[in-house]
Amino acid sequence: MTRQLLHADPAGVYVHDAVLNACRRHGAKTAIVDTSSAPARRFTFAEYGELLERLARGLVAAGLRPSEVIAIYLQNSWQFCLAYHAATLAGAIPTVLNPSYREREVRYQLENSGAAFLVSDSRLQGMDLSSLPCLRRVYVVSGIGGHADFDDLLRPATLPLPSLAAPPETALAALPYSSGTTGLPKGVMLSHSNLVTNAYQFLAPGELATFTANEVVLCFLPLYHIYGLNVILNPTLMIGATLVLMPRFDVARCCELMVSEGATFLPLVPPAINALCQSAEHGVFPARHRVRYVKSGAAPLAPDLARRFTELTGIPLRQGYGMTEAAPVTHLGFIEPNLYRPDSIGRPVALTECRLIGENGAEDAVQGELVMRGPQFMLGYWHAPEATAQALRDGWYWSGDVACRDADEFYRIVDRRKEMIKYKGFAVAPAEIEAVLLEHPAVRDCGVVGRPDAAAGESPCAFVVLREGAAGSTLVEGELCEYVGQRLTSYKQPREVRFVDTIPRNPSGKILRRQLRDLL
Repeated sequence: MTRQLLHADPAGVYVHDAVLNACRRHGAKTAIVDTSSAPARRFTFAEYGELLERLARGLVAAGLRPSEVIAIYLQNSWQFCLAYHAATLAGAIPTVLNPSYREREVRYQLENSGAAFLVSDSRLQGMDLSSLPCLRRVYVVSGIGGHADFDDLLRPATLPLPSLAAPPETALAALPYSSGTTGLPKGVMLSHSNLVTNAYQFLAPGELATFTANEVVLCFLPLYHIYGLNVILNPTLMIGATLVLMPRFDVARCCELMVSEGATFLPLVPPAINALCQSAEHGVFPARHRVRYVKSGAAPLAPDLARRFTELTGIPLRQGYGMTEAAPVTHLGFIEPNLYRPDSIGRPVALTECRLIGENGAEDAVQGELVMRGPQFMLGYWHAPEATAQALRDGWYWSGDVACRDADEFYRIVDRRKEMIKYKGFAVAPAEIEAVLLEHPAVRDCGVVGRPDAAAGESPCAFVVLREGAAGSTLVEGELCEYVGQRLTSYKQPREVRFVDTIPRNPSGKILRRQLRDLL
């Protein structure tokens, strides 16, 4: 079975043009419902398109130049959506930040990306970003002293919009940050073609249960994450469907909105699936709803959890697989009974080639590291040529995941070679936690690995060598966890600290994480 694209040439389309075209086709239809306020804010496609163009002109009038980076540090909201699409229409490169980031993480991404503009809200309160060399303008959607108001950018302006000099194949449409296969977070350079092509790869007939303009998508997944950004936000608006936004996951609120907004599709992650199973077991999950199917992604899904969800709710579930570097989807499962494999990530999406490379470097027909290529894969890492060369080799992306393939061309992920920890679907770089721990005066050396966690998938576990005189105790363990928690977002905080005499390393100094995992 060969998967086909819906659009004849998606590679030649800019993201904002695909959205604006939908705004013209579906003018009176509801595009976005923002439930973060009461009553909810509702925008038709015509209103969204008009605001999008107005904001893009406002950014140009404020001095944002083509190819400059604009950072978006917001929770799920209509302002996030608008800022993202207006940035690309203005010819800029949006880099999206996790709204739970601490000042240390915000500064790192702003400085590394060279962001010239920042759009945020009251979460900036108390942060000192004055020393960032490239940051010229800061706009907030809720007034705090010292920053311009986001609404100022929405005032009518007559400046013409710039013509993008670069074609969609090379013009950057997003700069999300990912840990990749190793190391500190790196900017992933995704072109307009990467994003639009990937959207059409899973909007094709037969994919996502024939996703159409009639869908009502209930989304609590964070839009800054590539799953929320280009599996939900962009495709939903491009096809003319309705996007209902929640600022965060809440079981009761999710069940309520499923009914009141008539949701037909829910994008999920395994921890949310588990929580919804529990709600069904306690009689909270609505008996009457319009949800036709759900999708799971961002983290491995246990087959038993998939089966349990469908048995309890009656809703078919399909699993997907991908990564930020692939914009993000490379594989999709099926919900058709003859193709349903809950233990599989499915088959590659259209135009995606896969190879399995064994331990000896030779291609294996059955199991090996999953190596892929296709039009959705990134141009490279931002200002990181060595990391790019490691991940992209002769046009093939090396995933770091070990997969197996059966006779029916269904793929299953069986192991991971890369260092990255997956906590509730969020990527956590051990090196980032280690860098913070090493700043603590009691720590001489450390190494961080993922520990299996029934609720979260994996959670960070730190192995620490203390300096002489710093006794290992529950007091010190709690102090170290809190120390990281004050400097990094909460999901990166170690859930356990183990004190050891030495951290195993190879002759070049690289941490031997497999030996640390053997101690768990």
